[in-house]
Amino acid sequence: MAVHVASPRIWSRGLQKAWSTWGCRLCSQSSSSTQPSHHPRTQAEKAKRRQAREKAILSSVGYTYQNACVIWFKQSLYSHVFQTSSLLDTTLPFPQSYSPEYVEFGWYQWWEKQGFFSPEHKQPHAVDKYFSLCIPPPNVTGTLHLGHALTVAIEDALARWRRMQGYKVLWLPGCDHAGIATQSVVERKLMREQGKCRQDYSREEFLKQVWRWKNQKGDEIYYQLRKLGASLDWSRACFTMDPGFSGAVTEAFIRLCDSGLIYRSEGLVNWSCALESAISDIEVDSKELSGRTLLSVPGYEQKVEFGIMVTFAYPLEGQQGEVAVSTTRPETMLGDVAIAVHPDDPRYKNLHGKHCRHPFTERLLPIVTDSMVDMAFGTGAVKVTPAHDHTDFMLSQRHSLPSLTVIGGNGIMTSDCGQWLEGVKRFDARERVITALMERKLFRGKKEHPMSLPICSRSGDVIEPLLKKQWFVRCQEMSRKAVQAVEEGDLQIIPHFYTKMWKSWLSNISDWCISRQLWWGHQIPAYRVTLENSKDTEEWVWGRSAAEARQRAAVKFGVNPDAITLTQDPDVLDTWFSSGLFPFAMLGWPQQTEDLKQFYPNSILETGSDLIFFWVARMVMLGRELTGQLPFKQVLFHSLVRDKYGRKMSKSLGNVIDPLDVISGVSLERLQEKVREGNLDPRESIVAMEAQKKDFPKGIPECGTDALRFALCSYKAQGKSPSLESPVIKPYDQMYPEFLTPSADILFEPRLRRGHQPTYPLSSMDRWICSRLHSTVQQCERGFESYELHTVTSALHSFWLHSLCDVYLESIKPVLKGEGCCSEEQRDRERQVAASVLYHSVSISLALLSPFMPFLTEELWQRLLPYTDSDGTSRSLCVQPYPKTSQLHWCFPKEEADFSLVEEVVRVARLLRAQCQLTKERPDCERTSSFYFPFYSNDVSIIYRLLMTLSLSVNLQNGINADKQRALLSQRREKLASKLNQALACTQKPNYTEKVPDKVRKDTENKVGTEENGQMHVTKNCTCHISHKMK
Repeated sequence: MAVHVASPRIWSRGLQKAWSTWGCRLCSQSSSSTQPSHHPRTQAEKAKRRQAREKAILSSVGYTYQNACVIWFKQSLYSHVFQTSSLLDTTLPFPQSYSPEYVEFGWYQWWEKQGFFSPEHKQPHAVDKYFSLCIPPPNVTGTLHLGHALTVAIEDALARWRRMQGYKVLWLPGCDHAGIATQSVVERKLMREQGKCRQDYSREEFLKQVWRWKNQKGDEIYYQLRKLGASLDWSRACFTMDPGFSGAVTEAFIRLCDSGLIYRSEGLVNWSCALESAISDIEVDSKELSGRTLLSVPGYEQKVEFGIMVTFAYPLEGQQGEVAVSTTRPETMLGDVAIAVHPDDPRYKNLHGKHCRHPFTERLLPIVTDSMVDMAFGTGAVKVTPAHDHTDFMLSQRHSLPSLTVIGGNGIMTSDCGQWLEGVKRFDARERVITALMERKLFRGKKEHPMSLPICSRSGDVIEPLLKKQWFVRCQEMSRKAVQAVEEGDLQIIPHFYTKMWKSWLSNISDWCISRQLWWGHQIPAYRVTLENSKDTEEWVWGRSAAEARQRAAVKFGVNPDAITLTQDPDVLDTWFSSGLFPFAMLGWPQQTEDLKQFYPNSILETGSDLIFFWVARMVMLGRELTGQLPFKQVLFHSLVRDKYGRKMSKSLGNVIDPLDVISGVSLERLQEKVREGNLDPRESIVAMEAQKKDFPKGIPECGTDALRFALCSYKAQGKSPSLESPVIKPYDQMYPEFLTPSADILFEPRLRRGHQPTYPLSSMDRWICSRLHSTVQQCERGFESYELHTVTSALHSFWLHSLCDVYLESIKPVLKGEGCCSEEQRDRERQVAASVLYHSVSISLALLSPFMPFLTEELWQRLLPYTDSDGTSRSLCVQPYPKTSQLHWCFPKEEADFSLVEEVVRVARLLRAQCQLTKERPDCERTSSFYFPFYSNDVSIIYRLLMTLSLSVNLQNGINADKQRALLSQRREKLASKLNQALACTQKPNYTEKVPDKVRKDTENKVGTEENGQMHVTKNCTCHISHKMK
């Protein structure tokens, strides 16, 4: 069986520490299976040769021999877990300080080996329902970041929840070949290491280089997913360049061509001159410029000026006068074919139908009228360059204007510009054109102009709109059906506010260019046909193979197949085209496989909101067209993860965080080493490393997988974009000790293992914690069903830390110790009931937490409740039934409601003790009324209770420095007086009553009243005692 191990850059700990940490945890029965070597010399020689080979391989990619040894050790250790199916030994004590690495090691390998993540795994509580989803396939180009980790945390929580409910769960992993991104990375690597560009290789040779790189790097993403605890079915993992998936891509193209939905035409596309390829809209970033800006552009030594509006004049033909036009791209004026004005613009009424003469090409430029012209922009007259501007291209089609390409695909001016500009780089030509206009006295000035500059996200190049013959997908009818599916309720979008965006974009969609001028990807299965003795015309056919295409051509043109010459289109399909097939192609489509019949359509798609159009909409359109069904029933969007400054994750900004660095911790030096190992431009690397020094001066502390997952799911993912950083995740790391405090250790005493016997809660505290547990389960049910995972994590956090650990566990300590004045039999009975309630609360809580914190909950559950099947094999918490309120009968709303007052009294008492510095006093517990009411017998006395008002006073006769307390109270009084004066000043402004809304006035009045009462309260306590009032 294949073993996925850590990449060398991840494992850096010594062998001895690794063995001391993990090796002892493997169950002892597996060690006996190891047989001694009958040929020690031969075995030693084999090991030596194997290590030498590993050293040679790793050295070729820059890794050290020491790291190679660590990898070999980890591989051996992981192989041991896989091959023996051994359960980790949970009888060993925990380390003195909690170690996420210790707890999280080994469980995933055991889960995977046991087949818990496969839909074929049999469960006693199985239901006749399925739950299927696919992971948004990450690009094979690199590693996951925290945005991916958010997706994984949410999807895994949903998958584990449904699996525990007895559903047949299929969560499919996969990777996208990422055409442009992967080719760009490999090209930069070859240039850096060998000084060669893509064109120095044949297509086949270059593709071998890409596959070699993919095989070296591709498994790193899958390792990260395992480390994150993703319960994926790895036996079904797919890569978009796998033969089966490639066959599905070819089939989709053929069917869409046959139905007329794919066609070849000349159209304007987003073009990257650096990549010499068309790119998709999602790969275009808009850089907002407020005015003149100098930017670095690939291929230029000096920075290029942008954000400048240039105005020049075209002389009128046959009469005196001129028409001035304004543009931010003067180099494209060589491709102007007309001048457009608004029909209602009075400045140009008498010029309708006239012509201007081009000063450099001598072409006549007609003056046309069009209502799309903005009269307020520039001079109100615009130059029309159809081959280099999207708006101009549409205008030219309405007025039947020609198109003239003056910039080539490599960013060089073409021969249509004339000899004086032919072969000049486009931005160098800009300066030459301005100089030439000045010489002809046609230059009318320039000024700063705010603008949005399109930038290629892959290369950093400025996008050049170019007119190219490409393959396009007709989207109008398919998009109409996608909108209809949402309107009729067949497809549910969550949150609902994305529905308006969905309808707006799909109602105004343009045809989709799917051609990419790359070598890495799915080569378009279309062939140009050349017939014997035929004219030079462009005819195309398509087929699943060259033989099928030849036969189609023979039928189409009525000729013998041998008289046909076919040339396959060298372009590849847009990566988003193959990604759009993922929900059904991964299940075996176009074959009618069992997986396709059982798990399609998917139950849900969960992804980032930035992919709503470029991936989700296209999956819906292609899925419905090719399979006759929607690819999924629900779409759940989460917001983008941003850094603490609100910026998107970007390698060039240095804010991309590897989730493994949060899990295991990383030093600043290692973070910067990663930047240097990457493919960033040297200037971007400097910026990124400076940002890391500022944001992570001490590196990133170890938090563990469970803390990271819990923190990610605790954000309101359906709301605004979460800003993630390690200090935000760290508080959830602090939850770990609460599971393992000395108080909680009593859960594992042998005498309490009988606590799972059926019983009934006796005391008010027992009934209160049971009712709190019932309410928590109810909150979890509602949160999961509505996909509001943050409400689930909040409920669990509150119950475990506050209700269970802080309150209940503390209150029953005397009971568990057998303290009290009642009979021995009564104390034993109370102790047994308390133990049973505690056992019940903890076991249910661990099951509730399992979808979010699978490693720690599994560790504790195996120690607490080691269930076994009838055949003696161990069961896992991840396949236990998820708790339901219908199965919990202990619900006591009255005790739960009444106890809120007790909690408030305790909170205030603790606050008063802290204010009075009575930190050494210990509280006693007495039974009061129908519940335990803890109060401080020496320092706190109940003064009065009237309605819902309770006053607590602290006696200051126990050696407290009264003068010091009065000084502190005086400071508080001064602060309150300042706040009161500010509030009163607001109410004394002129026309306050008339100008200020009622709600604001009411809030201000309440604030004034609160401040006045607080000031009176503090003044009174300055003389005698401290009191705290609450309601």
